[in-house]
Amino acid sequence: MDGGKVTVGRTAALYAGAAVLRLAIFTLLPDLPDLLTGRVEISTPVTSFKRLQEGLFLYNHNVSPYDGGVYHQAPLFLPLFSLLPNALSYPIFTYLLYIAIDLLSAGALWRIADSGEAGSSALFTSPRRERRWNGFVIAAIFLFNPFTIATCLGRSTSVFTTCAILHAIAKAVSGAPFSAMVALSFASYLSMYPLLLLPPLVLLCFDRQRPERANKSAVSFATTHVPVVLGVLGLLFGMSYLITGSWEFLSSTYGVQLTLSDLTPNVGLWWYFFIEMFDSFRSFFLAVFWLHLSCYVGGLSVRIRRQPLVVLTLLLGIFAIFKPYPSISDTSLFLAMVPLYRHVFPLMRYSFVIAAVIMYASFLGPAFYYLWIYAGSGNANFFYAITLVWGLGQSLLVCDLMFAVLRDEWELERPEMAGKEIRQI
Repeated sequence: MDGGKVTVGRTAALYAGAAVLRLAIFTLLPDLPDLLTGRVEISTPVTSFKRLQEGLFLYNHNVSPYDGGVYHQAPLFLPLFSLLPNALSYPIFTYLLYIAIDLLSAGALWRIADSGEAGSSALFTSPRRERRWNGFVIAAIFLFNPFTIATCLGRSTSVFTTCAILHAIAKAVSGAPFSAMVALSFASYLSMYPLLLLPPLVLLCFDRQRPERANKSAVSFATTHVPVVLGVLGLLFGMSYLITGSWEFLSSTYGVQLTLSDLTPNVGLWWYFFIEMFDSFRSFFLAVFWLHLSCYVGGLSVRIRRQPLVVLTLLLGIFAIFKPYPSISDTSLFLAMVPLYRHVFPLMRYSFVIAAVIMYASFLGPAFYYLWIYAGSGNANFFYAITLVWGLGQSLLVCDLMFAVLRDEWELERPEMAGKEIRQI
């Protein structure tokens, strides 16, 4: 375990440093947050802070926030942000809220790292488990990741989903399955796609049960806890109905993601494909794309059953590539989970290529978007081409991490093969 002895002073310094850095950028560069809020790499139709402000204005004037087809986010954001002073006149309160959410996410990630689940689960113990980073290092990597900072500065509402997902996993590894299900319910309510994390999260909760309350049947455990998610979601939907006075929010929030009715460019793979799609084929390919996104859940949960945290990590990476409206916030969450597996880093084969491709896309993505939208010297193909490179870099990372994890399992089963070259046939 690296990172040195963690003291209260070091912990406070880490959180204070992350908070001061964000607050300093907010204060010293007051135009930067609004600039980042408009960036397609950070804000999507379902996470944009500008769209939230539009919905909040309508809500405060007793008009349905979903009139006009601009606001596509959860209704519970409206009373939350209504409690804060106006973001234009007194932005400091909004800044502090987003900084606090980032710190809460880092705290959850810290608990996940210190649980040791990444290297030693209930059904598998890696021989390399001692080579890992402690929670301090993992939290620092997350808090000072440029993607995390940019998402906070851009005030994307995806930070709330990230926080809920990390707390769901943290509660699962802590042996608190009920709290994990509640946290996942909030994440699913905010963004819908986290509901696909339910199977591996249930398996993780089952493996990390406290001995005094252990349920020996996985099926019985699942039938006990899955209804908690459904119940909490039903409660949240009921509260949303009371806030908006209608069920219109269902089609305006989740329907938009299911049907991709807003084709605003983003760093994902869907928007350009469906711009070029003939309407007669649209429904078919929507079903195909959603089936493709969801089909990984069952296969990974079965194949890597002994390490459910790995399944959750890989799925987060897959979602960051293939969900309808991805952003760098999804990538930052995936990159926050990857350092948990430092013990298998030596088994990864394409680390340099992955880092180079992601950095290449990170720098050229904004340039290609500028050439298309502002300079007029390019077209949509410019930006979509670089998003394909961005997706390629993340795909390589997902595949390489999965290879390393499976190689780690295989070498434990066949120790005589440790360090030997293998060939896929």
